[in-house]
Amino acid sequence: MAIIRSAQSTPPDAPRDPGLSPLWSGLARLGGALPSPLPAAPEARRTQAPGRGDGKVASRAVREIGLPVVRPASLRYPAQGPRFDVGVAPGGYAWWYIDATSDDGAHGLTIIAFVGSVFSPYYKASGRQAPENYCALNVSLNGPRGAAWAMTERGRASVARDAATLAIGPSALHWDGACLTIDIDEVSAPLPYRVRGQVRVYPAQIGATGFHLDPAGRHRWHPVAPRARVEVAMAAPAISWSGSGYFDSNFGEESLEDGFVDWHWSRAHLARDVAVLYEGTRRSGQPFELALRMDRAGNWEDVVPPPSAALTRSAWGISRITRADRGARPKVARTWIDAPFYARSALDTTLFGERICAVHESLSLNRFRAPVVQMMLPFRMPRRPA
Repeated sequence: MAIIRSAQSTPPDAPRDPGLSPLWSGLARLGGALPSPLPAAPEARRTQAPGRGDGKVASRAVREIGLPVVRPASLRYPAQGPRFDVGVAPGGYAWWYIDATSDDGAHGLTIIAFVGSVFSPYYKASGRQAPENYCALNVSLNGPRGAAWAMTERGRASVARDAATLAIGPSALHWDGACLTIDIDEVSAPLPYRVRGQVRVYPAQIGATGFHLDPAGRHRWHPVAPRARVEVAMAAPAISWSGSGYFDSNFGEESLEDGFVDWHWSRAHLARDVAVLYEGTRRSGQPFELALRMDRAGNWEDVVPPPSAALTRSAWGISRITRADRGARPKVARTWIDAPFYARSALDTTLFGERICAVHESLSLNRFRAPVVQMMLPFRMPRRPA
């Protein structure tokens, strides 16, 4: 089992490294310039913090196929905000993701803002040389009294962004240092109806660590606010609620399908900590896994992943896998999004000794690459000319 070393913090005024790629140069976010990607560390025995997880349980999937698991390297830098002005290299992507669940568990929300939209059939067909020309705000609302979906793609003439603001067409995200405000003004497809309102995200914790999802650092993940309070006030559909939420970002220098076969991700708010589980298979065939706990002070700790647990397949036949305590029987409580290559769900599960509700996603990049799926996408993801 390989353990990857952490990078040291870099001062905000550190000089730019001329050897950095365009995306790494642009990732001088949250007040600190990121260092160059770290080399993979040599093979080592995986260790565990006392009292965390199940140190005797290895990854069942990894044990069966006999391949090593490589943990991503963490990058540490001061936390000052989401930095919507991050540079995106040709072929690459950036996205900012928010999810929330109402206090009564009846409503769910997912918002993803894309620069170089990873799921865009138009960006893929173009050769992915101009990510700024393929941007979108995806809004998914679920619940008994207000469900909606919108994801209209727009070109660079309809996009404006700086460190604190990302505007895509009439919708915009703005960070003021204490709250992320999302003003939504979209139209659904294929049935056209308005999706309009405002969402406010108030972080309770700020994450100051980014993680590699591959040894070369071509795909990276930064949990910006792993625990947050979210207020939803929609005019169309007319629904308002509040609940717990989560805010992160992902950055890459190549397409997701070039880097991965699949992945399974979940996050859970424990009584004191936040737990995040990330695992999948890289395009090389090598599996990866990451299990983390973040304390109230914002410190991330690597823990041994709990045992693997299979979930029921989605309606589109997507395989769903999670981790849970030994003897637990996690189940899908609700499927919020069910697409041909992607499923997002709410899970009832037991993790690190606590009975919790987790948000879970499974992604099949082989399914996404299929020609028939590429033909289907424009019906749900229209592109609007500038």
